[in-house]
Amino acid sequence: MRLHLVDGTYELYRAHFSPRPGHTSPEGQDVKATVGVMSSLLMLLHDGEEAVTHVAVAFDNPIRSFRNALFDGYKGDEGVPPELRAQFDLVEKAVAALGVRVWSMKEHEADDALSTAAAKWAGEVEQVRLLTPDKDLGQCVRGQRVVQVDRRQEKVLDEDAVRAKLGVSPASVPDLLALMGDDADGIPGLPGFGEKGASSLLSAYGKLEAIPDDASTWSVRPRGADKLAATLRAHREEALLYRRLATLVTDAPLPGTRTLEDVAWRGVPRSVFEPFCDTLGVTTLKRRPKRWVD
Repeated sequence: MRLHLVDGTYELYRAHFSPRPGHTSPEGQDVKATVGVMSSLLMLLHDGEEAVTHVAVAFDNPIRSFRNALFDGYKGDEGVPPELRAQFDLVEKAVAALGVRVWSMKEHEADDALSTAAAKWAGEVEQVRLLTPDKDLGQCVRGQRVVQVDRRQEKVLDEDAVRAKLGVSPASVPDLLALMGDDADGIPGLPGFGEKGASSLLSAYGKLEAIPDDASTWSVRPRGADKLAATLRAHREEALLYRRLATLVTDAPLPGTRTLEDVAWRGVPRSVFEPFCDTLGVTTLKRRPKRWVD
């Protein structure tokens, strides 16, 4: 029994900006991204190696959360192409039409939903698989019980792989992003801190609070250590705020979900899926499901 947790917003953006052909519904709406997400999920559901038994897809809808109240520069809806923004509600209906649980996140983010579900049910399944390449989900990885899956690059990251990739343990990932920044989420990081310098310090000290103010006492010596120490002394409070922004919560609401069985996937509901495909004007997709629930 596996729990697959999908970052639906990432999938939606990936489908929108992919080279796949465009598609317009009979009503004239651009639905390329929605059709792309449906196709991607059907590939996942049909993948014998993934062996999906329990699955949920989380979406940011809107792309704002409690973090925007903490920091003005945090990511928001600005710059979202209008034709993509118009599909936020539609793609949630599309995923539900596949018989897959949808978590539409309002005050929290899709990543918070994935983090919450992983923490809640890791002990009840063989493995939790977090389907997203985003660095911040690395903080949720635990041994080989909770792993991160990059479907595009066909890579699976367990705890050892996260350490090898980022240079820190999963528990230090929020601290790493606080220092080096995360452009995807609008976290600026501290001036002068790149991934190598930040990871070397955190591999030695683990947390921001544990890094001494005086570089002469550091047990590691990254390039420009004295300058980095001065920056950290001057901006430690900002770094702690950035870490809070990068830290995923484990108590986010999961709409419509109380138990693990609420995310069990039993098949595609034909009576819902086929009419929905008609509204999108797709025919080949309509014939693709291999497992029907009615």
